[in-house]
Amino acid sequence: MSFLALKQRALYLDVAELMRQRIYSRALAPGEWIDELRIAEELGISRTPLREALKVLASEGLVTMKVRRGAYVTEVSTQDLRQVYELLSLLESDAAAVVACSVDAVGKTQLKALHQTLIKAANNTDKFFEVNEQFHMRVLELANNRWRIQVVNDLRKVMKVNRQTSLLKSGRVQASLQEHQAVVDAICRNDAAAAGAAMRAHFDNGLAAAQ
Repeated sequence: MSFLALKQRALYLDVAELMRQRIYSRALAPGEWIDELRIAEELGISRTPLREALKVLASEGLVTMKVRRGAYVTEVSTQDLRQVYELLSLLESDAAAVVACSVDAVGKTQLKALHQTLIKAANNTDKFFEVNEQFHMRVLELANNRWRIQVVNDLRKVMKVNRQTSLLKSGRVQASLQEHQAVVDAICRNDAAAAGAAMRAHFDNGLAAAQ
């Protein structure tokens, strides 16, 4: 592959990440038409890397391509959200159970430390989101199944579109912290059944808050 081709590849991936963050922050709102010409001019790029970036986002479910109408930010329906949460619950509760059976002292310390960081971030929404994701991804990494990690990563990209709604509900942050604590406690005492159940409850409550 030529150097120029590598530069072009890196460019569209960088553009995809920039657009992804705009969608997460709602600078591009659900259902909004994506003005390719305006954005390309704003970024100082041609429309080719932007279109390649939009294809990436479409594959992730964040963008919907409509024939002869262009690209739109995907509107996540209640059914979509429920299905995403149900799948995440299955995958991550199983991961928590696996971790509870196999985790060593280092892994336990890491999860405890991440939870303490999450507690400190309770009044900072953006930081809370960041550490929350780190916690969940660390559980997945400790479960050591790269295919599960890949699927969860894709599902979480869709879930992030609605994350503001769920956490802004009164009491949800504190409830989420208690649910994380239950997961950590179960893993640290090597109780697989309790770890799986605690993670399922966490997603059940998250879905209820997100709807």
